Amino acid sequence: MELCDKTIHELNGMLSKKEILPSEIMNSVLSRMEKTGGFRSFIKVFPEQALELAVRQDSAPVKGALAGIPVAVKDNMCIENKETTCASHVLKSFIAPYTATAVLKLLGAGAIVIGKTNMDEFAMGSSTETSFFGKTLNPWNKDMVPGGSSGGSATSVALGEAIGSLGSDTGGSIRQPASLCGLVGLKPTYGRVSRYGLVAFASSLDQIGPFAKDVEDAAILLKAISGYDVKDSTSVNREAPDYVTEMKKEIKGLKIGVPEEYFSDGIDEEVGSCVKKAVKDLERCGAEVKNISLPHTEYAVATYYIIATAEASSNLARYDGVHYGLRENAGNIIDLYKKTRSVGFGDEVKRRIILGTYVLSSGYYDAYYLKAQKARTLIKEDFSKAFDDVDVIITPTSPTTAWRIGEKTSDPLKMYLSDIYTISANLAGIPSVSVNCGFSGGLPVGLQLQAAHFNETVLLRAAYSFEQMNDYHKKRAFSGK
Repeated sequence: MELCDKTIHELNGMLSKKEILPSEIMNSVLSRMEKTGGFRSFIKVFPEQALELAVRQDSAPVKGALAGIPVAVKDNMCIENKETTCASHVLKSFIAPYTATAVLKLLGAGAIVIGKTNMDEFAMGSSTETSFFGKTLNPWNKDMVPGGSSGGSATSVALGEAIGSLGSDTGGSIRQPASLCGLVGLKPTYGRVSRYGLVAFASSLDQIGPFAKDVEDAAILLKAISGYDVKDSTSVNREAPDYVTEMKKEIKGLKIGVPEEYFSDGIDEEVGSCVKKAVKDLERCGAEVKNISLPHTEYAVATYYIIATAEASSNLARYDGVHYGLRENAGNIIDLYKKTRSVGFGDEVKRRIILGTYVLSSGYYDAYYLKAQKARTLIKEDFSKAFDDVDVIITPTSPTTAWRIGEKTSDPLKMYLSDIYTISANLAGIPSVSVNCGFSGGLPVGLQLQAAHFNETVLLRAAYSFEQMNDYHKKRAFSGK
């Protein structure tokens, strides 16, 4: 196994024993990129700068689990003096004036940012097909999508182009691509990780989280990026525990809930079988399994796509051709707005802006947006009641494995329904993680675990216990072809 295929904790152990150097890890990653560039994981790579930083760390003592580790960052997170495009033409050539807090925390822990990853434009999509810079391909099968919107972050780790990465999750944009690419993808509790420097899509839903090859790596990355930030008004002043130590405790007596609403029509038969087998595995570990109900699940998709598009309409109003980014020539200010936005935004972004503007407009606000907020409260209450009886809720991450490129692009509703199992966690603000629980037709299947607010420790403990019972997480997508 090449260095770029190893985990963070494996490499950290080798670095601590002086068996390898940071520059050797970096060279392994850069060498892999030369073989896998056709997957389009990245929008921008910083090879010279990353290698220079790695060489500097060769002679430095290893301080912390992330020292000398190459990581990738989704291109909706600002890095000072680097281009931040959100995979959109409207932000092409925009140079960020500061660095996102989550990225600063990674850098402070000794990690080295190798590049900015591809994504659905402004994080609006479930397949990484809406990027202005081209589609990202699934690392297990080039004919398939990697999921979205953080498809580039997922693919980069699955291919060994980065050892870990950061994505953002508004309705499943970390967990769903993690599922389709065979990785661990974690959405923390809303407020656990600072959103400062994350370009906003839907501010009450967005959250930054890690992609990793196994649960321990996800715990390491989560610990590094968690914590209070005075620059983010939604950041919660709550200390993050030692996730790595906590996750290794046994789960005997842990109560696991299986919601009936998540195993109804629409789920692929093999996906359902893999998830049910995972539940049995956890039961063998000593967990207690019980059936539960989340009765307002059927309203989640409609609720999400009203709230998310409304917030997107508000947030994307700033891209007007005046302040920054693309500017089209025009004779007056109104034409400037029209031309810049017509050329700068892609079809999916325009669709969501129009929908969001409509539900916020006079005469429709109460009928749509206000009603959606009430439904959101009911969905959140479903989870609160469930967590009175169980510690963890288990569901599939995605109703299917990865689908063919182009299969859903002409049917937006079909695309939106691919997030049916992930969006409720964002509406409720709870932490959720996807882990690989098997394969169907050579493609990974994701198991989703959810826990109560700020209870990432129990979430990781359940995920880690499951992971120890199988070797799905040890399989690598890259075959050398």
